[in-house]
Formats: sequence, structure tokens, C-alpha cells
Amino acid sequence: MTRQEAIRILMLSPIYFRMTLIDRKELIREFCFLHGKNDK
Repeated sequence: MTRQEAIRILMLSPIYFRMTLIDRKELIREFCFLHGKNDK
């Protein structure tokens, strides 16, 4: 899973837009890690 794919999926959640930028980056990193790609 690429970062773009992760962002596309996470943007479907209204909670994503309430998070700070730092929290969003961490969420994307964790999402990619859990779904098979450790992307920075």
C-alpha cells in the first residue's frame, strides 16, 4: 500500500480531518505499516 492509497482510504473518515498534521502523518505511517508497506 502506498501513502497515496492510505490517504485516500483515511480521508473517508471524518475523524481524519479533526486530527493535527503530525497525528495524520503518524496515522498514515502506521496504516502503511499494518498493511504491508513501511513507508516514511
